[in-house]
Amino acid sequence: MSLQMTGPVTPTLVADQVYEVLEKAVLTGTLESGSPLRVRDLAAMVGTSVMPVREAIRRLEEAGLATRIPHKGAVVRTFTATELIHIYDVRTILEVQAATQGAPHVSRSGLREMEASCGRMRKAVAEGRIIDALDLDEDVLRTLYRASGNPVLVSTIEQLWLQCRPYKVIGATEALAKNDNTLWTPQPALVQALLDGDTAAATTITADSLASALRRLELRLETQ
Repeated sequence: MSLQMTGPVTPTLVADQVYEVLEKAVLTGTLESGSPLRVRDLAAMVGTSVMPVREAIRRLEEAGLATRIPHKGAVVRTFTATELIHIYDVRTILEVQAATQGAPHVSRSGLREMEASCGRMRKAVAEGRIIDALDLDEDVLRTLYRASGNPVLVSTIEQLWLQCRPYKVIGATEALAKNDNTLWTPQPALVQALLDGDTAAATTITADSLASALRRLELRLETQ
């Protein structure tokens, strides 16, 4: 396995760049759940000294993407079925609240941004670029949630997105293989509701989308 850093490396940015490389590797499954995060091995892979790698691993732990096992060191975090369901339960509570608060206050420019993100998301799905599609899905929601005016609420939701991203990548990849486009229908419906001024519908679409995601998760865990 080889992990590549893009662009030139400068001393002040080494830790940030190493973190970005490792974070992407975790979120895309290059570093699978339970994989050991050995400092010297990772330093050799990315071509840096061990210090920025240690810092990057510490940040992965803070983000909930890695955990430390006594006598073994840090590993990529593995969420149990119960933990994933709890994450989605909390996401539902927070995101429905963020949608309820944000929907009446999305600006015209915000709506244009959401429309543009939806268009790019559909293009990414058509081209099989799952990671880009998931990023753009989050961009649509982020614009809505930021309109709530509550940055703590938004940052908490973003943290939960980060923690369940590996599962979302797997689910979206499987859906693409089955030609299942239902993952990508709530976003344009959400934008249309906001364009129509129907804030109640925007909240309902958000709640229904998360309920559907939870059902897919439970079904997938049952089949496993």
